[in-house]
Amino acid sequence: MATAKSTTETISLRDALVDFKETKNIDRATMMSVLEECFRSVIARTYGTDENYDIIVNPDKGDLEIYRNRTVVPDGEVQDPNMEISLSDARKVEADYEIGEEVTEQVQFKDFGRRSILTLRQTLASRILELEHDTLYNQYKDKVGEIVAAEVYQTWKRESLLIDDEGNELSLPRTEQIPSDFFRKGETARAIVLNVDNTNGNPKIILSRTSPIFLQRMLEQEVPEINDGLITIHKIARIPGERAKIAVESYDERIDPVGACVGVKGSRVHGIVRELRGENIDVINYTPNTKLFITRALSPARVNSVELNEEEHKANVYLDPDQVSLAIGKGGLNIKLASMLTGFTIDVFRETQQDDDDVNLDEFKDAIEPWIIDELKKLGMETARDVLGASREFIIQKADLEEETVDEVLNILAAEFE
Repeated sequence: MATAKSTTETISLRDALVDFKETKNIDRATMMSVLEECFRSVIARTYGTDENYDIIVNPDKGDLEIYRNRTVVPDGEVQDPNMEISLSDARKVEADYEIGEEVTEQVQFKDFGRRSILTLRQTLASRILELEHDTLYNQYKDKVGEIVAAEVYQTWKRESLLIDDEGNELSLPRTEQIPSDFFRKGETARAIVLNVDNTNGNPKIILSRTSPIFLQRMLEQEVPEINDGLITIHKIARIPGERAKIAVESYDERIDPVGACVGVKGSRVHGIVRELRGENIDVINYTPNTKLFITRALSPARVNSVELNEEEHKANVYLDPDQVSLAIGKGGLNIKLASMLTGFTIDVFRETQQDDDDVNLDEFKDAIEPWIIDELKKLGMETARDVLGASREFIIQKADLEEETVDEVLNILAAEFE
């Protein structure tokens, strides 16, 4: 067994090999190959070539052996001491060597010198780091889109650092966290692998809790019918931490996809809702019929009719006045999610029966500027009661009018019926 030493420094090959062996997920063949590569690099640098050296790595024992092969030449004719040995020196090893034969001798690594030992250390450290990076990248590049659970190690303003079971560092940016997420050191956090950034060969694992895929993967875990392929998730729209809409379809007529996903009394989504910090989840039946799909996406509002502009991906939806607020939802969440889910920009309009005493907007041109009336007509409002039946916020947003202008118009129209 060879132990490498110098007068000023001692290198423990056993420690080096054990450390190398325990490096994350590096297989035995790769370990032995890299170790041999590192030692050959030092030998080549020291002697000019490593072609005549045999290196035997014993990873289980934690040591290695190095042998040098030299050809026997006549005394006085040695031109390369690294490749050749004189007959007299060869016979000091074994008395029966002859010219032309090959002499194999074990080399003590301590004879390489302190500089070679330092070079070996640096080379090993560099190669181990490269292998760790490659292993980490290969391990996680195939996990993109999968849920992982890791321990929170540190939380900063812009990101949280997580550590997986193998000690790998994972990054959960603040932008990929649910707004109400708050993690303490030592807690376990769940997220999906969003991306593996391998810039300059230094992989960074990016996690996400806001991606729709995170919700999809949790549904797949909770709903066996999805995992078995009996139910398909067509689309998910999320406003993280607030609300989500999911379009599902069943290929088995006996299975109600919405009921299967929600579970009895919401049992299958309760855990998901808690994980998503109280994010409400609406599940609807998918249909390729665009009008019907938009109608379902605006649930719980009841839609009377839908007009589509396929080219511009816009939809005008008409509802009874008492359904408009339901369609828009608190803070506009419902209509925003419906638009995200269907891919259509959705505008909602009140449908009101025109009373006999209703007045056409053109009758107010002496009190309201014509261009304002034209803007209101663009929203499908032809009469005074059409305008009065719409919400103030809707008119301000859709007609692109100043708040003072809208208030003035509403006052003028309201006075007509007082």
